[in-house]
Amino acid sequence: MTDFDHFTGTQSVSEKQAFDVAALTQWLEANLAGFAGPLTVEIFKGGQSNPTYKLNTPRQSYVMRAKPGPVAKLLPSAHAIEREFAVMQGLQGTDVPVPRMHCLCEDESVIGRAFYVMEFMQGRILWDQTLPGMNPSERGAIYNEMNRVIAALHCVKFAERGLAGYGKPGNYFDRQISRWGKQYLSSADGAGPMSQPIEEMAQLMVWLPQNVPAMARAEHMVSIVHGDYRLDNLMFHPTEPRIIAVLDWELSTLGHPLADFSYHCMAWHIPPGAFRGIGGLDVQSLGIPLEADYIRLYCERTGLTTPQELQADWNFYMAYNLFRLAAILQGIAKRVEMGTAASAQAVKSAAGARPLAQMAWKFAQQA
Repeated sequence: MTDFDHFTGTQSVSEKQAFDVAALTQWLEANLAGFAGPLTVEIFKGGQSNPTYKLNTPRQSYVMRAKPGPVAKLLPSAHAIEREFAVMQGLQGTDVPVPRMHCLCEDESVIGRAFYVMEFMQGRILWDQTLPGMNPSERGAIYNEMNRVIAALHCVKFAERGLAGYGKPGNYFDRQISRWGKQYLSSADGAGPMSQPIEEMAQLMVWLPQNVPAMARAEHMVSIVHGDYRLDNLMFHPTEPRIIAVLDWELSTLGHPLADFSYHCMAWHIPPGAFRGIGGLDVQSLGIPLEADYIRLYCERTGLTTPQELQADWNFYMAYNLFRLAAILQGIAKRVEMGTAASAQAVKSAAGARPLAQMAWKFAQQA
């Protein structure tokens, strides 16, 4: 058994995540072409934000993503599954591989929360970023494919895909810092043992807005940003080093591509076990590119900037992204206390908020 077995496959639906299957069946019969029951439901083990279900019928299987509860019980702007549906629908036919979207239901009266249904795809989710069991060339091919797809995403002409209104124009970093600061404060209220305030987060909320680099304010660089682009949010072909689906678009918007790319590169700094990182490992012996080489490849593919220009601001980007991730994990901690976290791994994830905030503050001090 590996440390990631608890993320793999499906399991029976717990009482906390259960819903009225008969009501869902009735809705799907009316809204999903070709649907025919009887319907049985399992839940995927991975992830702790939006519960993801496998819907099985005699003819075929589907995937359903749902909010973890009714809107009234959720943090503001969190769990935006309707936005996931919109962006994946808009990206159909681009160089960014996504599942086919079937239908969206925002009527909470059906099963008690909003949900959407999409294509079920057969492939590999690779949870461990060291890619155990692969040889160096295989690992290199996986990382090269990750780089190719995030570069492709940042080059999508989003207005031509019907996504011109997918995010607010202007001041992306200022808005994001404000948003995640508020999200953190709403989760770190000290009401329980997991929601105690973190001193470094308070320091970062002051430092970050005062140190946004000029390139981070460049409005001409606006692109679709995934918001959580990492290895385990990608589905690879069963045997080839080829991504067949980018998943978990909950945090996507129109924003700054370098924020998105630098978030992806946090893995080179976070130690293994803390949050699925490869920091401190001899990546070259594994066949994984050095961070500098990975950055160069992205710059060549997108033409957005040069490695030298990006390096000058890198400590800011790392501080910002670690701050943002710490805020997300603090939100998970609050959901554990409230009883709405969607997986057994939520407690472990929530414990990462403080060390990531401390790492962010170290980057800020080096900027």
